Amino acid sequence: MRMKKNLGWLGILPLIAVLLSGCGSALMDPKGQIGVEQKSLIITAFWLMMIVVIPVLIMTVVFAWKYRHSNHAAKYMPDWAHSNKIEVFVWLIPCVIILFLGIITWKTSHSLDPNKPIESDADTMEVQVVALDWKWLFIYPEQGIATVNEVAMPVDVPVHFRVTSASVMNSFFIPTLGSQIYAMAGMDNDVYLVANEAGVYAGKSSNYSGEGFSEMTFDARAMSQDDFDAWVDKVGQSSETLSYDGSYQELAEPSTDHPVEYFSDVTSGLYRDIIESFKDGSGEGGQDGYGESSMSAEAAE
Repeated sequence: MRMKKNLGWLGILPLIAVLLSGCGSALMDPKGQIGVEQKSLIITAFWLMMIVVIPVLIMTVVFAWKYRHSNHAAKYMPDWAHSNKIEVFVWLIPCVIILFLGIITWKTSHSLDPNKPIESDADTMEVQVVALDWKWLFIYPEQGIATVNEVAMPVDVPVHFRVTSASVMNSFFIPTLGSQIYAMAGMDNDVYLVANEAGVYAGKSSNYSGEGFSEMTFDARAMSQDDFDAWVDKVGQSSETLSYDGSYQELAEPSTDHPVEYFSDVTSGLYRDIIESFKDGSGEGGQDGYGESSMSAEAAE
């Protein structure tokens, strides 16, 4: 009776597989060059590990069935203790897999280095990113504009994201496009990404940073060059301006679910001013440069 019940549960597995087939993963559906290479790395590493996992799963079932209590034909060897053939397979195969994984890891650690510029016929565009409590500020130094919780880029144009934080450590991540990079107060980090397909992709912080962390998301819009130029013009029509001693101080105050905001004019050097403010301990978070979100994180712990 118990065996029949277990088999009944097994019959549900195909239905579960069908239901889960609609689930998607941004890492497995990349829209940029870096994301595609990372997907290939994940799949390669997965199947290399399956060389060990799949035989073990199969042998677990085979051995359990062969040496079950009711099978009196199974050979009983209570004094068996060692086999050179088994030892060779047990040690050689994992060592070979680890060797291949080591070689792949070494190569991709250099080829997928987030600080490495992307080779392209198009000129690289710079976007400066500031992690605030709990929102994202994007500064376009070449266009003289800034946005909150929305970043746009032309398709097939490499983007050099310079990333810092005005508070606690965060992590800038657009899963569909590729690598994440940490945002830390007083530091200037780099990550190069490119979108090869037009679309709106989800961006987020992948590092816990306080009570508003779950809503610290943004839209990454990849569009044609003409659409990007139109988007820049749209932002440029905003009446809002951004300066370090003015509106930036108000923007830096902690807030959650902050709406998309456009600034048509940005004080030159704002990004550098934000970084430099932590060099003498006078950052936006107070004397230690960490402020309210740090206290929130400590309270949560």
